[in-house]
Amino acid sequence: MAEQKVHRASTTAPVNIAVIKYWGKRDPSLNLPTNSSLSVTLSQSDLRTHTTASCSALFPADSLLLNAAPQDVSGARTQACFRELRTLRKQLEDSDSSLPKLATLPLKIVSENNFPTAAGLASSAAGFAALVRAIADLYALPASPTELSRIARQGSGSACRSLFGGYVGWATGTEPSGSDSTAYEVAPASHWPSMRALILVVSAEKKGVSSTAGMQTTVATSSLFRARVESVPSRMQQMEAAIRARDFGAFARLTMRDSNSFHATCLDTDPPIFYLNDVSRAAIAAVNGINSAAGAEIAAYTFDAGPNAVIYYLAEHAAAVAGTFKGILGHVQGWEGQRGRAVEDAGAEGATVDSRARKVLEEGVNRVILTGVGEGPISVDEHLVDESGEAVGGR
Repeated sequence: MAEQKVHRASTTAPVNIAVIKYWGKRDPSLNLPTNSSLSVTLSQSDLRTHTTASCSALFPADSLLLNAAPQDVSGARTQACFRELRTLRKQLEDSDSSLPKLATLPLKIVSENNFPTAAGLASSAAGFAALVRAIADLYALPASPTELSRIARQGSGSACRSLFGGYVGWATGTEPSGSDSTAYEVAPASHWPSMRALILVVSAEKKGVSSTAGMQTTVATSSLFRARVESVPSRMQQMEAAIRARDFGAFARLTMRDSNSFHATCLDTDPPIFYLNDVSRAAIAAVNGINSAAGAEIAAYTFDAGPNAVIYYLAEHAAAVAGTFKGILGHVQGWEGQRGRAVEDAGAEGATVDSRARKVLEEGVNRVILTGVGEGPISVDEHLVDESGEAVGGR
């Protein structure tokens, strides 16, 4: 019977790592930020969420399966995304009676990450971006990435930036409804394709203080927080200019300064939030050593709400940056792929890293991920739900 059909659409979506951080909400229910932010979208060949959105009268209720584990879909964030997307689909159905009535059918979402979830690698950003894009494709919505970013933002703030590839801004906006708090493209990946990122995975365990809880405590208690918010507009302008000019020195200085500012406000929170650890600080020392040896900023560290270091550099400096870390961390997982094999061990360059920092890194990093700037969500034909509505594993 027609009403028993399982309708499906699948997409992959990228991780993004902010260089101007989002931290603090002016409206927690709508995920409206206290400051604008800017990120680099990372390549999906290395980091991605693969999501299938399906709907059918066969399904008893809405459901979400993440990495084969059932998730609660009753939360306000997920429900906000479902509600907004269903409203847009119903508008289409009301204007065209020939369209199948999908808006009222239960949804089954099946999603898989190819990276650790909730470990400070922006898993919720990729996850909600993939969920929103997949449902939008399922519903055949004529919505732009900007409009979808408004919806994805309600699931996870930084998810709005994963609706675009390349270099992406997220405007804080001024409207109470959040209608103008959306993501926008600063520059496509093709504008500055030589951007690379080395991620040092310090811990794949779930972080102790969630981003949502941490940022609201910071807003309420940190005396440094207001100064940070006031400094961001100027920093955003400088960062956009650096990206458009492909000025890595300026990009690096702004990236590291903003990361330091963000974590300073975390330490100034009551009680203090310690997202960084000894391994994180050793990574900072290593980057400082590399830049000192080069006589210029050729590497830039940044840390989200977790201990994992993301180190940006240009392809032309791969040996000096990634090669130095390979000389220290050649024993850990992650160098086996094409990107890792292409990085030459810098050998003597490794001497620029303090011996104590080297030892901490050797003992504390359990995996590296090499990646670069990449594209936004991609529609795919590989479904994680079969024609009968059963969840199946990806390949």
